[in-house]
Amino acid sequence: MLVEEINCTPGQEYILVQGLHEPLRLDVPVGDVDQDLIKSQQIEETIRQHLDKSLQLRDLGIKVLSLFFIDRVANYREYPEGNPPRKGKYARIFEEHFKKLAKRPKYASLFEGRDIDELATRVHDGYFSEEKRGFKDTSGITAADETTYAKIMREKERMLSFGEDLSFIFSHSALREGWDNPNVFQICTLNETSSEVKKRQEIGRGLRLCVNQEGQRQYNPSINILTVMANESYEEFCQKLQKEYEEEGGIRFGVIEPHTFASISWTEENDKTVALGGEASREVFDHFVRMGYIMQDGSVKEKLRQAVEANLVELPDAVSHVKDAIIQRCKKAIQGLPVKKSNDKRVVALNKERYLHPDFKAIWDKIKYKTTYRVKFDSQQLIDDCVQRLQYELTVPSITVKKTTADIKVHEGGVEAQNAFNANVDVVEYYGPLPDVVAALQNSTNLTRRSIVDILVKSGTLRLFKKNPQRYIEEAQRLITFVMRGMMVDGIKYTKIDPDAFYAQELFETEELVGYLEQNMVESHKSIYEYVVYDSIGVEKTFALKMEANPQVRVYAKLPDWFKISTPLGNYNPDWAVVLDDNGRDRLYFVVETKGSTNLADLRGTEGDKIRCGKEHFAALGTDVRFDVARDFDEFVEKVGVQAGEL
Repeated sequence: MLVEEINCTPGQEYILVQGLHEPLRLDVPVGDVDQDLIKSQQIEETIRQHLDKSLQLRDLGIKVLSLFFIDRVANYREYPEGNPPRKGKYARIFEEHFKKLAKRPKYASLFEGRDIDELATRVHDGYFSEEKRGFKDTSGITAADETTYAKIMREKERMLSFGEDLSFIFSHSALREGWDNPNVFQICTLNETSSEVKKRQEIGRGLRLCVNQEGQRQYNPSINILTVMANESYEEFCQKLQKEYEEEGGIRFGVIEPHTFASISWTEENDKTVALGGEASREVFDHFVRMGYIMQDGSVKEKLRQAVEANLVELPDAVSHVKDAIIQRCKKAIQGLPVKKSNDKRVVALNKERYLHPDFKAIWDKIKYKTTYRVKFDSQQLIDDCVQRLQYELTVPSITVKKTTADIKVHEGGVEAQNAFNANVDVVEYYGPLPDVVAALQNSTNLTRRSIVDILVKSGTLRLFKKNPQRYIEEAQRLITFVMRGMMVDGIKYTKIDPDAFYAQELFETEELVGYLEQNMVESHKSIYEYVVYDSIGVEKTFALKMEANPQVRVYAKLPDWFKISTPLGNYNPDWAVVLDDNGRDRLYFVVETKGSTNLADLRGTEGDKIRCGKEHFAALGTDVRFDVARDFDEFVEKVGVQAGEL
């Protein structure tokens, strides 16, 4: 193309090209789709996703919010001189799409008895810095404006109530001043994200665990999904987001660091917890470099991906006892960001033939019953065990101040520091105000003040409290909670409630199962669903494929999220229900938990203790269902017994 003219006048830059009717201007596409049309589609899709999510979560007492980031305030609300504010084009587009979608029969249950046309003006709003300045001037600000400010910026709990219609919020700059809300499930980026507002800051508004009407956090990963209507391609959005996390968050994706394995811990025979440590972690890192698993900078190579998926990672003998935990860390490093493409989203259909198969009905009738539990333990024994644990394991490092000494030189080239020297200085005793250690531990453990005082005084560790108060509270709380957790699980007893308390098989027909093609779905010919939706590529996907290939697996199911077992540590959801054919002689019924490690001490947080509770639950049902924990299908088969060993 022949350039005829270039104009560099600030604010009027353009290039005139032969053959084009219009000059080329900065950031103005030529022959592209109308940007307002694209933004209209983004707004419509956000409303649709919002209404679909509301249908899913309303019965759970969870209100859905959506957040729009806009490029110019005037596009949503105009402020004509001397006149009241009026709707901008985004507000008009929103109301048009909302009326059209909300009147569909699919969403009738959300708006029973409501005037949709009137509601369309009430469900969306925004608060902008223009109004904030007006507040200070107290001129031209109506009571409605003040209500908007209170609802969005101050009374965030009110936003979570079904009694409040407002659920779509438009933001430009004011909401970045510390605003967030846990129930933002959709974010629509109508702006061109610049360095002023980063992508990770925007989506951070939706990366919160949602709450129900009682303010209780919901930990179900199938509920806590953020959908982003991005104004760019899916791949480009992921690349930019990952780059920002790496540049500003100090996070490196797809790499193994020398310290990656340092915090892996295990419990020795004397009940002492030992960590792998930095030196041993560095040895594993160097070993991976020599094996060709990673580059010198820690970047993961395809060889490690293949070895992890096949469970064939070679490790030094010195760390073989924590092989499973090391492999789990490797899996996290190679998985990347958990971002899924909306177009790949599929509702998974039941396979009615297998769903109604007598074998599946038989195992469901055995495992469907609910139980209640009681926990019994000796209070004095709890105090004694906590005292012992604090005496032997409580370590509190001194507060450390880093001191840097450097020579500052001023010369023609500027100011520069030379000969910098760093030294760490331990503060032997803390001189600030001491926090209420008893109240802090009481709040975090729910023990009585008397029990807390007994534990701290008898342990003889209070001298460490003044050394580093915050660290002392954190470590004491960790050790006390560990003892309490163990005693609760050791003293737990489950009882079957009654014959009418169970999970009905019909729930499979009413509860929707969603997966993403090529990401967490595998086609099935033996499961009760057409596809198996898995959480873990390495463990669950492989387990499902092995069951599909084995001729003596009659039928199986990935147990749904709503199949829960109550425990004192929170609800537990086991992985699989499996029916095996014992060489034509009998049926074998199993509930299987698949983990990267079968050593419960290797599992994070409360996972191991929840599994122990699960065993007690199934034992209380009094059926011939066996509950097992296995790393893979081969290990599961070994545990089945002599007959199943022929599988």
